[in-house]
Amino acid sequence: MTLEPVHIKAISELADRIDRCLKPEKMEKDETGSVIDILERLKELKHNGQVVLKSIGRLKRGRVSIEKMALSQDPFPVTYSCDSGSTTTRSFDNGLYVDFCHCAMASTPTDLELHNRRTIVAATYTPSYSVNIDITDNWEIVDHGASRCQIIRIAPGLLSKRIDRIVHDIALYLSESEHILWLQDELDPRGFFIMDGPIYPKHLMYWMVVGSEDVNLLYDPHTERILQNYIKIVEHHIDKKFPYIGFVKNPEDMQIMQTLRKEGIKDLPWVMDAQFFKNLLSLPWDREEKSISNRYITYTNWFMQPNQFYERILGTTSPLVKEKLRAKHPREYYSLTFFVVYVPSKNLLFKIEAPYGLTRDERIRDIITRKVLYDIAVSEIPNTLKKADSIAKIQVSERKQIVDRFRYSRVDTSYNETRWGEYDENG
Repeated sequence: MTLEPVHIKAISELADRIDRCLKPEKMEKDETGSVIDILERLKELKHNGQVVLKSIGRLKRGRVSIEKMALSQDPFPVTYSCDSGSTTTRSFDNGLYVDFCHCAMASTPTDLELHNRRTIVAATYTPSYSVNIDITDNWEIVDHGASRCQIIRIAPGLLSKRIDRIVHDIALYLSESEHILWLQDELDPRGFFIMDGPIYPKHLMYWMVVGSEDVNLLYDPHTERILQNYIKIVEHHIDKKFPYIGFVKNPEDMQIMQTLRKEGIKDLPWVMDAQFFKNLLSLPWDREEKSISNRYITYTNWFMQPNQFYERILGTTSPLVKEKLRAKHPREYYSLTFFVVYVPSKNLLFKIEAPYGLTRDERIRDIITRKVLYDIAVSEIPNTLKKADSIAKIQVSERKQIVDRFRYSRVDTSYNETRWGEYDENG
C-alpha cells in the first residue's frame, strides 16, 4: 500500500509549516555574527592556541561568468584524471570479505593507450588464521603488459567492525595510488592532474592514528604502503611543479563549524562546513542584487589546514609511522590546502584540495583556480574526471559475473538485499 491523497495532503501541510519557520528574513547582525563576520574569523581560526585553519593570502569571494569562462582557453594543453570502480565489499557465509577495485586513467585530448592501462587489486579479509588465501606478492601482468593485478590479504585479527568499509578503502586506495605511481613518469609534464576525491586517504589515516580494538590498522603493511604511496605522489608533483588537485564532489567536513562552536559561537545554523560556504557564496555582491545570478560561478580564496595528521603522521603519531614512513620535504609542505567553488544554478558546492608544497606558490594557486573554474564552466564536473569514471566503472552485471565466480563461497545475503536487489550503481 502506498500513500493516499489524504496522506500526501497532511505531509504537505506539515512541510509548509516547517518551511515557514525558515523563511529568509533580512540578514541582521546578532550574537552569532553574520556570514561575513564568520568569514573574517577564518583569516586565522584557532582552538586552544593551535591554528585550525588560516587563509593563504587575503580573504575573498570571487565570481566569474560561466559563459565567458567557458569560452576562454584551457590553461593546460593536456589534462589527466584517475578513478576506480569497485564491486563493493562482499561478505560470504564462510567469513570471507573481498572487494575488487579496478583503476584507470583518462586524458584530454584522449590517449587510447593510456586509457587501456589498468591496475586491479583484490583485497581480502578473513578472521581465521587457518584459511589460506593465494596472495600475490608481485604484480601479475595481463593484457600484454597493459594491465596488472594483485591479491592482498589483511591480516586476521586486525578488524572486527567496519570490515566492509576498511576492506573497500584498502582496495580502492591501493589500486589508485599504485596506478598513479606506475604511470606518472609517462605523463606530459605540461599537464594538469585531477584525482577523484581527496588527495589523502583520510579514512585510513584516521584509523591508523586513532586505532581501536575493533580496527587496528597501525600494523597493517598495506595501509603503510598506501600512505607511503600518497607521500610519493605529493613529492613527485612538488618536485616537478606539476599542478594536481583532489576534486571533492561531496565535501563532508565539519571542522570549521565545530571549532567555531568551541570558540563561543553557540547558535550557528549549520552543521557542515559546506552549508556555511554555500551561504557565503550565495550572498549578493552589492545592494542592488537580491541574490547571486545563475550566470556566475562563485568561489573563495585558498585556505590552509596546518597541524592535521596529514603532516603530523609523518613523524609524531606512533613509533611505526615515525620509523617507516619517509618524507623528504618540510612537514608543512604536506599540509592540506583548499578552496571551494559554488555553482548557484545547480546549488552544488565543490571542494578543491592540493598540498601546500604546491599552493604556497601564488602562480600555481592562480593557475589551478583558473583551470578548475574553466572545467566547471564547461561541464560542471571536469570532463576528464567523467571520462576516468566511465572507463573504470564496474557495472552491476559485471559485478554479478565476478561474484558468481565464487563456487565454494556463498554470499552472505541479508533481508534487505533479497527485498531490494542490488541497487547501488556507484563504484
